[in-house]
Amino acid sequence: MSPLVGVWLRTLLVQASFSFDRMIGVGTAWAIQPLLRDLPPDRYRQAMCRATQFFNAHPYLAGMAIGALARVEHQELPEDTIVRLRQALVSPLGSVGDKLIWAGLMPASVGVGLIVGALASPLAGAITFLVLYNTGHFTLRTWALREGWHNGRDVSRSLTARGIQRGLRLAGPAGALAVGLAIPIAGGWLARGFALQTKVSVALVAALAVALAQWILPSFRGLRFGVVAALVALLVGWLW
Repeated sequence: MSPLVGVWLRTLLVQASFSFDRMIGVGTAWAIQPLLRDLPPDRYRQAMCRATQFFNAHPYLAGMAIGALARVEHQELPEDTIVRLRQALVSPLGSVGDKLIWAGLMPASVGVGLIVGALASPLAGAITFLVLYNTGHFTLRTWALREGWHNGRDVSRSLTARGIQRGLRLAGPAGALAVGLAIPIAGGWLARGFALQTKVSVALVAALAVALAQWILPSFRGLRFGVVAALVALLVGWLW
């Protein structure tokens, strides 16, 4: 097995040793180790000590930092340069990863999966979600590690590449579009077989939630509304 393949596999567990003082620092050290094995013993020990220090990034893009830091260790750059590079990668890798994955790929995959599930079958929807999400997920992991290893200290050029910038512009709208299309389709599928009175009641509750969230109580949304709605439903059912 080549060192890069070993590192790629290890990045899948980069959060397994998460801690509040070093975040994923220990995990990145474990992941980078196959790329540092061929360093001279003294340099290897120093590099591994540096690798265990505080570090945080989106887990799918952590491979970019791992590859870049391994490259500069092989180039024997000064320690302060390596430390500065490590610190400089924290914010951009976290920000880009969050926008691409949590604001884009995840909701887009969920939305498409819900649409397929409503129009075809729940099993087809689940498979669609898993295929779409993991295709993007594994592609991003592979690209990040390769770019970091090839570019080293110039890895920032990968984050400013045209493809990434286009992805950042399209990620949010794509996720919003998919979820926006999925909500009425999945809602109609879930409401099949219900009486008209029940459908009207659901619509009124939804309208009330929007009103509370937008006009009356801006902080009363999401989980809070769900919990209160469930408690009200239990109370009404018990009294009924």
